[in-house]
This record gives sequence, C-alpha cells and structure tokens, in this order.
Amino acid sequence: MYRVLATRRAQKDFNRLTPRIAGQVRHKIEQLAQNPRPQDVKKVISLPGLLRVDSGEYRILYAVNDSEQTVLIERIRHRREAYR
Repeated sequence: MYRVLATRRAQKDFNRLTPRIAGQVRHKIEQLAQNPRPQDVKKVISLPGLLRVDSGEYRILYAVNDSEQTVLIERIRHRREAYR
C-alpha cells in the first residue's frame, strides 16, 4: 500500500470543493493508495512526470515514487482548468 501525500496547493484545491465532489475525490485518492496506476490513468503530456485520473468533472494530478512507495497529489482541478 502506498502512502498518499498532498502539496499545499492540492490541499487548498480540495478544501474549495463542495462536500459531494470532495467525497468523490477522496474515494478516488483512497483507491490510488491501493493501486497508484489504475486502468484509467493517463500521462499528462503538458506536465512531464505527472499522471492523472478522472473523478467526475475533476482531475487529480499526481506523481508516484515507487522506491518510497508514495503518491504525491499535486493538483485537484476542474477539467477545464487542470492543465493551465
């Protein structure tokens, strides 16, 4: 099982979410602790080294460090703002 960490910016993004969406995102993040590269993961071409998973209208951008078994959540953004 991987340890999930979040940047300060990702924590601020999460705190801005509505309770319903925050619950969906939290569930997806908990799944990343079990499997950091799920079947629906995609590489972020515009941000090298980051992966993304979808949680409804929101995107979770993160990096995986296999040697330390950590998942670092970088951003949680709406899909229209995720890559800016």
